[in-house]
Amino acid sequence: MRGLTSPRLLAVAAAILGVTSIVSAATPEFANRIHTVRNLVGRDVPSLARTLVVAFGLALLLLSRGLARRKQRAWQLAFALVLALAAAHIVKGLDVEEAAISIGFLGALWIGRREFVAPGDPESVRPLVQVLLALAIVVPLALLHLAGTVAYSDFVDDGVLILIAALGLRAVAIWLRPTAEKVRPIPAERHRAEELVREFGRDSLAYFSLRRDKSLFFSASGMSFLSYGVVGGTAIVTGEPVGVLSERKELLAEFQRVAHSKGWRVAIAGIGAECLREVSELGFRSLYLGDEALVHPAKFSLDGRPIRKVRQSVTRLAKAGYTVEILAPADIEPELRAALREVSAEWRGKWPERGFTMAMDALFEYEDAFVVVGRAPDGKVGGFLQLVPSPAASGYSLSQMRRRRDTPNGLMEYLIVETIAWAKNRNVAELSLNFSVAAEYLRADGGLLRAVLLKGDRLFQLERLHSFNRKFFPEWRRRYLCFEKWTDLPAVAFSYLQAESLLTPPGPWADRTPDISDR
Repeated sequence: MRGLTSPRLLAVAAAILGVTSIVSAATPEFANRIHTVRNLVGRDVPSLARTLVVAFGLALLLLSRGLARRKQRAWQLAFALVLALAAAHIVKGLDVEEAAISIGFLGALWIGRREFVAPGDPESVRPLVQVLLALAIVVPLALLHLAGTVAYSDFVDDGVLILIAALGLRAVAIWLRPTAEKVRPIPAERHRAEELVREFGRDSLAYFSLRRDKSLFFSASGMSFLSYGVVGGTAIVTGEPVGVLSERKELLAEFQRVAHSKGWRVAIAGIGAECLREVSELGFRSLYLGDEALVHPAKFSLDGRPIRKVRQSVTRLAKAGYTVEILAPADIEPELRAALREVSAEWRGKWPERGFTMAMDALFEYEDAFVVVGRAPDGKVGGFLQLVPSPAASGYSLSQMRRRRDTPNGLMEYLIVETIAWAKNRNVAELSLNFSVAAEYLRADGGLLRAVLLKGDRLFQLERLHSFNRKFFPEWRRRYLCFEKWTDLPAVAFSYLQAESLLTPPGPWADRTPDISDR
């Protein structure tokens, strides 16, 4: 019996019942039955009941996804709707067959009620009350019209119905939205995460897990953790878990269980190829996301014709009197901090701060980081880079790259070459430059996907970033986006783009969070 009342099966049954109800409302009633009903309740009531059957059927289609995710509120609303649907089927034309099916499904919902444990968002109560108050005003106006008490024009009549439908959909969306999670920094947890990154941070993305806008989830032993953010009902794990390798799969499985109990879908962004097997064993699907560009300082050289453009840029900037200094955050004086903020603000313009998976949320807070400052001959800051470590791998990752718009072309190349030389002197094994989304397709000679990506370059700078990385002849490391079901992919992709601020427009609509260099 438990298998027959599993959330997924009940979700499918709800969708089928919804479609069946809509089809029933669209087909003519039996003449003898409708005549009996009209004699009992009046001529207009069956028409109203027919409209309600359509509305309830559509609502069940919307609720089916919430049922599949074990949402408690989806079950509560579905139970009430199916009960009302059974009554509406009787009133619209004595459709006892459809009513019986509805009652049968109602019994299945009741038997499987303990499976629906994912809580709703407690913050949704206030906006839901506001929508319900609006419905309390609009619905009586429609009922007065149906009763013949008030006459409207066709335009007003249609407008009222559309408004009711919109408010109803809004109420359902608010009621079913998943539990949001606010990041609550716990100093002891943050300190433990920093220790684990320093000891086990093999991956170039490990340090990015320390962003203050990410939540932390630890293994039972406290020897491993992962970082994540919840966007649009999707818990996005960024990179691979940090810590003891033997705990990695168990940690992901436990996080998946906890996430499901809260009604979240789970995705993993930026995972490497070596972790794919364990993730696939947990039921995740994977999709190629892009390539990370890696330079090995010991092997890097400016010699040769292929890299001549970078060499020429470095020579030109050095002759022009540009200098580079590499500083720890603690060594940056207030005057220089203000100059770096100014450069960052000028570079961003009206665009929001981007980055979540492979960028830091602060420039001066992380003591293990370094800032590479490029100065013009007059001492003015022309641009800067931020580096964060992957300690266990003896590497560094480029987190931010900013410059003034009036600086000479080639300044960023100059800063990176100087950084590579600095890294070589420190015996740094690898330097991660940037992440190039869909780099494999951008490197292709042609194809529809490449053409689409090039069209989007104006907004997202995909090709420009990829071309910049290619100048240094890096090693490419593939990264993947993992998700639980193919049907989750659209929602996961939308949440991921939101997390990276790639869907936030410029100007007054941009996210007004503090500039990362303000901290």
